[in-house]
Amino acid sequence: MQHPPPLALYIHFPWCMRKCPYCDFNSHAPRAPGIPCEDWREAVVADLEASLPHIWGRRVHSIFIGGGTPSLLPARTLDRLLAALRARLPLAPETEITLEANPGAVEAARFRDYRAAGVTRLSLGIQSFDDELLARIGRIHDGAEARRAVETALAHFERTNLDLMYALPGQTPANALADLETALAFGSGHLSCYHLTIEPNTPFARHSPPLPGDDSAADMQETIEARLAAAGFEHYEISAFARAGQQCRHNLNYWTFGDYLGLGPGAHGKLSTPDGIVREMRHKHPARYLARAPRGDFIQERHMVAAAGLPFEFMMNALRLPGGVPAPLFAERTGLPLASIAAELATARQRGLLDAAPGHLRPTARGVRFLNDLLQIFLPE
Repeated sequence: MQHPPPLALYIHFPWCMRKCPYCDFNSHAPRAPGIPCEDWREAVVADLEASLPHIWGRRVHSIFIGGGTPSLLPARTLDRLLAALRARLPLAPETEITLEANPGAVEAARFRDYRAAGVTRLSLGIQSFDDELLARIGRIHDGAEARRAVETALAHFERTNLDLMYALPGQTPANALADLETALAFGSGHLSCYHLTIEPNTPFARHSPPLPGDDSAADMQETIEARLAAAGFEHYEISAFARAGQQCRHNLNYWTFGDYLGLGPGAHGKLSTPDGIVREMRHKHPARYLARAPRGDFIQERHMVAAAGLPFEFMMNALRLPGGVPAPLFAERTGLPLASIAAELATARQRGLLDAAPGHLRPTARGVRFLNDLLQIFLPE
């Protein structure tokens, strides 16, 4: 590839007040004497400094601080972190800086200070506004706290995202639609709607609650998609919906196979180099990650992606976009000619999973619904 793709920065904050029973993310409840936020900030900055030779001179287009619950960070710590990033990295004009947050009176009170520190977009993990459903999935907030958090976020941020979940234990299509109507009434420009899935090695996997059947869950999905379309939202990613101009730029960089540097415990990264595409993962456990700060040795795994695996990696991202991507992007981002996957493209089109338009790589409606079947076509033999 002649020029590297756009570069984003992902920073992982690994602590939550309490681990949710469905969550398989790298998140941990704090132990006494509390969360070592300043130690974490210093380690992330040291991690960045050790990584600078790999991204030297490249401009950063978006920053995403995820978790965990990053809104547990004191505003002063976040301000110092963002100042350190600006001092070491060239940021593009209008760089999108996103912070994930969970509802709660203490966290919501910090939103104004987060905005003053430079955060431009807040992503709120609402999941539901229904007290009973929230209790069933182990959330620590209730519906009233969720509403207050949304109101506070919208008062300070022009760009917000509200995360909702459906197919929750005991949920009906009417419940799911009520949650959606509540979210729409606030006027946020971006909604993410996720089907609850039971992940291995979680409390829900060991003791699964009674969940809606497949037909009921499909009804919820179809109702959500139809209602959001009627409200003027574009279904631009498998689980994401946005009004015009409100798409998450950071996530779009992922789906178009852009580069991203991952910092923080367990963070993953993808970087394009003259020799090929490199995947990285930081040490996962927070204590182990922080202990490596004096040595600047944070990377647990690093490997070059084999050329045979690049088509699948590219498609695994690009085909999450119902609108797809321009066909030339494949060669631009992988360094491989499009002709190298001509047989796979023909198979996908014959099965009705990929649009026949030659200038675009776009899943059909059937391809979106059976995305795993579509992606398997591009798996290396």
